[in-house]
Amino acid sequence: MCNTERSFCSGHQDWEEILQRWHLGYFFIPTTIITLATLLANPVLLTCIFLSRALRQETRYLLVANTLTADILFLVLNFATVICNTVRAQIPWVACELITAVTVTAYCCAILTVTLMVVDTYAAVRWPLRYHDILPPARIHRILVGVWVLAAVYPFTLVIIMELEKDTSYEKVAVCLVIVSLGFFQSDIVDIHIYFLVAALICTALIFYCYIRLYMVTRTHGIWQSRFSRARVTLLAHGALLLLYFTPGFVFTLELYLFQRTDLSQDVRVWVSTVNMCIFMLLPRAFAPYLYGLRYRELFDTLKHLLQRHRRLSQTTVSYS
Repeated sequence: MCNTERSFCSGHQDWEEILQRWHLGYFFIPTTIITLATLLANPVLLTCIFLSRALRQETRYLLVANTLTADILFLVLNFATVICNTVRAQIPWVACELITAVTVTAYCCAILTVTLMVVDTYAAVRWPLRYHDILPPARIHRILVGVWVLAAVYPFTLVIIMELEKDTSYEKVAVCLVIVSLGFFQSDIVDIHIYFLVAALICTALIFYCYIRLYMVTRTHGIWQSRFSRARVTLLAHGALLLLYFTPGFVFTLELYLFQRTDLSQDVRVWVSTVNMCIFMLLPRAFAPYLYGLRYRELFDTLKHLLQRHRRLSQTTVSYS
């Protein structure tokens, strides 16, 4: 078990004891419900996008598909982590490191992609005649590969540093959490905090800039005059979804700050981390597939067409039998 890093391992044990004392394992119930509901919807929308040649050529649907893919990866790993923490399964520390790195990568990739979706909308409105030349599908594919690489660089760099600085790699832990794993970097926790905070602020500033510019460009077109116009409703829906995506990131930076406070009860840290992990981080992923499926007409029409075709095939099969 934990022999080499006494304070680090003590943090794991304290965390485990608090989870048991407050019965925080019950958060497994809403986590399961939200995760299963999302995992039922996301593959359906991905199937619609990849089966439709027209949707595969649209930049916004490629961005939607990348967001849904990142969300699926995040949900699967997060759900597996919650299960392991709930049953107090002893898992190798190296496996915990890798799960943490991939989870952070998937979360950051989703954040970067939803930011690109706003930039894509701005480019489509600002340069409608040159839009397809600026962002053709081939270029979007390369951009998305770059997004995954960018999202993976920092967390996997931390994993490599962990392995180089540790004396042994054979410990097992009963609690695998991002915030606890980052506790290994006691001397560099401020740098980690600054990195995530600055990245979130840059994405937020870019989104605000694009939306403000969009309003200034389109305010004379009359699309904002009606209280329930499609433009207003779409902006409100996407604004709410962006808020849900970014709020857990800012809560996580708060977790990193609380982790440094020696005058704060460990119970507070555990509660904040558990609620963020089991509720806040899942809400945007639960709403996203239903928002995209209902608000994007082409995607909704493709989904409806697939369901109708499946129904006709089922009726034909029944009639022949």
